[in-house]
Amino acid sequence: MKRVSRPGIVLPLMLLFASLLVLPGCGGGDGGVTTVPESDAGGIVSISGTAVKGPVNGGTVTAYAVNNGAMGARLASASTDPQGNFTMSFGGYSGPVVLSMSGGSYTDEATGSTMTMAANDVMTAVLPSISSGAVTGIQITPVTSMAQAMAGNMAGGMTTANVTTANMAMGNYFMVKDILTTPPMNPSIAGAGAGASQDMRNYGVAIAGMMQYAKQLGMPSSSGMVTAMMNDATDGVMNGMMTGGKPVAMGGGMSMMGGGTMMQGNAGTSGLANAMSVFMSSGMNRSGLTAADMQALMNQLSSSSGAIR
Repeated sequence: MKRVSRPGIVLPLMLLFASLLVLPGCGGGDGGVTTVPESDAGGIVSISGTAVKGPVNGGTVTAYAVNNGAMGARLASASTDPQGNFTMSFGGYSGPVVLSMSGGSYTDEATGSTMTMAANDVMTAVLPSISSGAVTGIQITPVTSMAQAMAGNMAGGMTTANVTTANMAMGNYFMVKDILTTPPMNPSIAGAGAGASQDMRNYGVAIAGMMQYAKQLGMPSSSGMVTAMMNDATDGVMNGMMTGGKPVAMGGGMSMMGGGTMMQGNAGTSGLANAMSVFMSSGMNRSGLTAADMQALMNQLSSSSGAIR
């Protein structure tokens, strides 16, 4: 039988096969990745990283486009594994991206207890700009959350320039050069300080200090402290007030607020420094570091006016 060549069918099949090869993360792999098909507007983007407040297990990370400085359409979502890692991919978008993580559970650094993210609490990070290719090692932390909240309330909202400014300013505040890609040291791990850079140490202990502050306030879920810190950062000054001069309300059950439910004015400055010092001297600090190793950051916070710059 004579074989008949049919190029009009073969070429589309070849293109279909090639497109399947370049679509990463389809189906149930890589932490439950959901993808958005590539469109003519841009190439495939892959974002991977870690959600840290201790590592968050079973959280949902969702990527959103930014339109006119505000959070816009959902692009993709993924779940975090027991180490807090996630991977997602999507196509047809370029510009700033907000990552928002909700749900899941974590081991609280200050108490050692397993806690769940409260229903109204999230952690966020905002990337200044993406177009195509792989973006790896992104950290979603209380500190990136504060930077995102600050950028969203700057004039013009989350523009590339505002996002870059807010991320750098928050890094300066906590003495971490790059809050988006520096992995925070986990002080709950024995000997973690030995192999960690000073930036990683500052990052990890600042987060642990927030959790220690939540413990001292008797908050049932320390994720409420993240929300409070985000609200405090919205006006670019850590002074217990949010944009518009409104006091920051604290969630959960307070035992050391003098009967009030409002955030103390020094919570993000000397109060946080004191909480860091208490944590470093506690049995929950297994890093091998002492308060002396963190003195420069604690001194900066103690003497700060609260201005994030």
